[in-house]
Amino acid sequence: MSFPRAGVPRAPPNHTLFIRDISYLATQNDALGEITQAGIFIRGNVIEWVGKMSDLPPELAESADNVIDGKGHVFLPGLVNTHAHMFQALNRCMAQPPAQRDDGPAASRLAQDAVPGVGSTHGRLDDTIRAARVLGLRFHPVRGGMSAGVSRGGIAPDSVVELETDILDDMRRCIREFHDNSRLSMLRVSLGPASQKTVTNELMLSAARLAREHPGVRLHTHLAENQEDIEYTERLYGYRFGPYISTVEWDKCDCWFAHCVKIFCSPLHLTVRFQSYTSYDAQPTETHARTQKLFPRPTYNQPTNRNNYQLNESERALFAERGIGVAHCPSSNTRLASGIAPVRAMLDAGVNVGLGVDGACSSDAQSLLAEARLAVLLQRAGGDPRGLGVREALRMATRGGAANLGRQQEVGQLAPGFAADVVGFKVAGKLAFAGTVADPVAALLLCAPDAGPVNWSIIDGHVVVREGVLLAADGNLWVRHEAAAAVTGTAAVSDDNVGEGVNNFVRLRPRWKT
Repeated sequence: MSFPRAGVPRAPPNHTLFIRDISYLATQNDALGEITQAGIFIRGNVIEWVGKMSDLPPELAESADNVIDGKGHVFLPGLVNTHAHMFQALNRCMAQPPAQRDDGPAASRLAQDAVPGVGSTHGRLDDTIRAARVLGLRFHPVRGGMSAGVSRGGIAPDSVVELETDILDDMRRCIREFHDNSRLSMLRVSLGPASQKTVTNELMLSAARLAREHPGVRLHTHLAENQEDIEYTERLYGYRFGPYISTVEWDKCDCWFAHCVKIFCSPLHLTVRFQSYTSYDAQPTETHARTQKLFPRPTYNQPTNRNNYQLNESERALFAERGIGVAHCPSSNTRLASGIAPVRAMLDAGVNVGLGVDGACSSDAQSLLAEARLAVLLQRAGGDPRGLGVREALRMATRGGAANLGRQQEVGQLAPGFAADVVGFKVAGKLAFAGTVADPVAALLLCAPDAGPVNWSIIDGHVVVREGVLLAADGNLWVRHEAAAAVTGTAAVSDDNVGEGVNNFVRLRPRWKT
């Protein structure tokens, strides 16, 4: 079946690819570790062999259809970004102090036009999927939604909210048309009501129950991003986030939350502003009265007091025991003065943590390596040099992200049987990496997280970036073929029908040198 507006899926390759003589290979696999003078043999879209070149099986040595020379490069698993607002790509550098800029209304209008599914026009998630297919990304789009505008006690402008029935109907459509739960799938759908401040409990519950009717559909939203979130949740419900996510059934291993800056906060790092009234059962404003009806407070055995703002061991246990994930977005958190997420405490408690770039309004560079670097620095800023290690951050950017998406047995590692998602960075002969021979892997974070584009990117066995060039943006014929196929509804792209597109380009030039 084809989906014209959303483009067409790209078929897995039917050739073999060998990356040889890799100077430094960080597999993120516990058994394989880091290897020098290494190689990776890929058959179709699956990694078949990883190891030292001296251990290469003879039958593989000369059988590859295509060869990449990895000398002078660091290769890693493809990085996994677990939180991004893609529509904000046109809003970079807009979030400035009010004295310099006042773009709130313009940003709201852009959000209304660009957020998937917002307003009466559907199908915008389809456009995002199409772009991902053109670029060759392994994609987990989240069908979001906001249903509680300011007139109903939420914080979203009324102009950007939808009816909850419409949100749920389009969530069902997205799952039906796009979700693929097969192994090594290139597209899986998640559901994501925006936040507890923009939707009702009923929508959160309905989304959770809908997702669990479909294997592989996961749940994602924002949680405990800043001080305002704490005060809002306490005012509405009288308790913290642990009871909240349990009440709306978002407390299982198919959930991951962005930010969680305040989720395990200690009193040393948290300043609490209490309202002038002593009981949150009171109704000091008309808005509060409306929200009490819109967000009914369930009975929960946890008292409301100042101790709820302190280090909460039950929240740590809940996240760890239930397998709930966190998408850490350090650039956004610091840019917005939200605080520093307690990543060290999360990891020590056994909570899975991945990384996200968040939106371009609050994380303008949109670089996952830069996020990993900042994560390391922020966890050490409190005075503990062991706060977070470079390799822990790289693990968060790969295996941590894969686990958030429920794909820890498919992506995030370079090992036999895993997806052929590989990135390579050239370090030899580049000024940004001068003097880093002691640890070129660490140099990706410590020295040059934004020294330039990735030199090689292989996704699902396809070369997507070749020697620093994004092929889908290089005028190649595969993009034109895909566009024509989307309009006519023809079959998915494959090596056999692509003509002189990217895959044929690969076959005609089988020996790449860098």
